[in-house]
Amino acid sequence: MRKAVALFTVLLLAGCSGAEDDRGTSGGEQLAESTDASGRPTPPGVTPTAAPGVAFNYRYVFALPGARISAVQEQHAAACEKLGVSRCRITGMHYEQDGEEDVSAQLAFKLDPALARGFGRDGIAAVERAQGEVRSADITGTDVGAEIQAGAREGESVSAELAAIERRLAAGGLPAAERAELQRQAEQLREAARANQAQQTDRRSQLATTPVVFDYRSGETGGPIARAARNALGMLEGSFAALIVVVLTLLPWIALVLAVALIWRWVNRRFLGGAAPRAEPVRAPAA
Repeated sequence: MRKAVALFTVLLLAGCSGAEDDRGTSGGEQLAESTDASGRPTPPGVTPTAAPGVAFNYRYVFALPGARISAVQEQHAAACEKLGVSRCRITGMHYEQDGEEDVSAQLAFKLDPALARGFGRDGIAAVERAQGEVRSADITGTDVGAEIQAGAREGESVSAELAAIERRLAAGGLPAAERAELQRQAEQLREAARANQAQQTDRRSQLATTPVVFDYRSGETGGPIARAARNALGMLEGSFAALIVVVLTLLPWIALVLAVALIWRWVNRRFLGGAAPRAEPVRAPAA
């Protein structure tokens, strides 16, 4: 009996140890996938382009030191130009600077859908090399494939109805009023067919290109210790600058006071016979 209990205890401990190892391995793999080399979190590695018929929009918000935003923006633009206009086009650019560190900028692209995710990943890498980080990454999608199918069914219905009206008109022998009404209905159906065709063209173009937007904002990056150190350094620089302003503001007045004192001293010695007489101490009356 004691041997059976001991054997059961050993097996139970081994099972718990194996479960802990499995959980530790799983957690380590998940952490490796959700952080970069410096340990900072990165956007999830999803593959939305695997969904056929869905038109996606990508938007990334980056935080960088203000002085480096322009260079990173140029790198991203150059990366798009390198792909060629058939696979990547720059559709918008914005850059605004209010002071040395207060900078905001934006780049908008239209990419081959198969390249959009990789382009965003490479864009994040360029930002991280410039000591920046990703503040947000949004991927939104519209089921354009379903809209195309619905539009195709609508187009078939309109075409069938228009063909029926045209057969009645071609048969002849219709009263003038009925013929006029059928012609009006036929023209309305033709307009509906043209509008549907334009919508279908727009939907197919949405699937052919993927919009990607990079927003750049100046801001503090890194861990809390690095941010606290930069804030402390910024406060020290601000205090030193304020001290310089105060000194430069008071310096002319201090120089004026010193000049007046020196002139008075010279005048006193030259024309007033030296230093002003000192007052005699007051003596108390004798008892």
